[in-house]
Amino acid sequence: MATDGDNHVFAIPSVLRDVNGGFAPCPELLTEEELIIFLRIPEISKSQDYHNVIENLKRIHDLPRIHICGKPLYPLDEIREWIRKNTTTGK
Repeated sequence: MATDGDNHVFAIPSVLRDVNGGFAPCPELLTEEELIIFLRIPEISKSQDYHNVIENLKRIHDLPRIHICGKPLYPLDEIREWIRKNTTTGK
């Protein structure tokens, strides 16, 4: 959510890069591949396997997820809240 100059609250739509270099709407439940893109792991990690980064975030930093049909999915709203809770202020 964001506010404009008059303090009107509005949602900011999320988009992800698609395989063709374009953009697509971000789903409410992210797959691990989508989460890797959403968190920009390829841009910031030197890891050769980005799935290891996600495993580390799950194990050590309690990354929120739900399992459906044995596959982990990552709820977008909870991921955003997790980011807010884990953001440092530099103090």
